[in-house]
Amino acid sequence: MTTAPPRPVAPPPAPRPTAAAPGFTVRAARRDEGPRLAALSRPFARTGALRERPLSLYLARASDFLVAEGPDGALEGCLGLREHPGAGVLYNFCVAPHRQGSGLGGHLLHAATARAVNRALTTLFTATTGSGRLFLRDGFTPVCPSLAPAAWARSLDPDRGARVLARSLAA
Repeated sequence: MTTAPPRPVAPPPAPRPTAAAPGFTVRAARRDEGPRLAALSRPFARTGALRERPLSLYLARASDFLVAEGPDGALEGCLGLREHPGAGVLYNFCVAPHRQGSGLGGHLLHAATARAVNRALTTLFTATTGSGRLFLRDGFTPVCPSLAPAAWARSLDPDRGARVLARSLAA
């Protein structure tokens, strides 16, 4: 399957903490939040929506993550952005079930895209086993995995049936 490269889409403004919903904030994860990221992600891994990842990954890569934090300090969503030469890969995207449909996921995605633009990345990639509606509404298009960063594309598990999506960040 060959697919054309993603279409250019106007980049969002530079990242900053934003109110995702009344009382909620999207911010960079702190280094010590690995256990909280793992706990938030665990139910999604159990259902197969996310790949199972060890606590050590969350501890080592906490700086990859943006989180949606509730007014009580609870982590209600997270999204990782792993940088590769010129491109970024969004991974481990989850929003607590009781917050789905509230707009938190869209705010996380917008903040991650702004972070990628701020870091001069030209393309964002992700893989999804779900519908990918949020990504598609945000300008992502299905692409051939061979267009993605090779190290990441090799790590995709073909048994999961994930689709690779990409969005150009070129102005």
